[in-house]
Amino acid sequence: MAATSLGPSPVRRQALTRRIRLLVGATITYNVIEAIVAITAGSIASSTALIGFGLDSVIEVSSAAAVAWQFSAREHSVREAREKTTLRIIALSFFALAAYVGVDAIRALTGTGEAERSVPGIVIAALSLAVMPFLSAAQRKAGRELGSASAVADSKQTLLCTYLSAVLLLGLVLNATLGWRWADPIAGLVIAAMALKEGREAWLGRGCCVAPTAAVLPSADGETGACGCRAGCGCDT
Repeated sequence: MAATSLGPSPVRRQALTRRIRLLVGATITYNVIEAIVAITAGSIASSTALIGFGLDSVIEVSSAAAVAWQFSAREHSVREAREKTTLRIIALSFFALAAYVGVDAIRALTGTGEAERSVPGIVIAALSLAVMPFLSAAQRKAGRELGSASAVADSKQTLLCTYLSAVLLLGLVLNATLGWRWADPIAGLVIAAMALKEGREAWLGRGCCVAPTAAVLPSADGETGACGCRAGCGCDT
């Protein structure tokens, strides 16, 4: 028996689509500003951590732009057709972030790169730590209700930026107050591992779940779960 879903109505789907567009636009705008401030402050302070944080913002913009491209289509069928390409772009963004942060962390541990004291860096990291969780949660909620794996994956990219903000803030503060230069690169390696995991899930199209209120009947192959996952989606995230 084929799967039957009482997912979002056309009107609700349009509302969710508009919400995701607004959230993606806000994410792009903030990250452009964040990238300019972080890279400039990092260059002035010779801080590889700050420069890396700024480059992460650039990657975040590319991920959000991919989702914006997908949701720029008016027809739902066109947005669905663009989903796989968007997920690939997001996955590659995660992999690029993992590679850069991992290399930067190793450089810092070997003494060839260190996070220097930077007041603008501390300010932008603290601001991102306050702003990003709300943008991520709002987009993830809308993406899951709409059933969009790409919107959920992009929200995870934003959430990862939150973790990176915390790592950067902790590293800069500990470096400025206690001189613990190893704290930032160790946490950076953890972030790199998380980015690899999220990139793999985005590449496989996981992390997309229809709203729990949707009544979904199991399909013949048994691939739909109690939470209403589409085939190939992971509901554990």
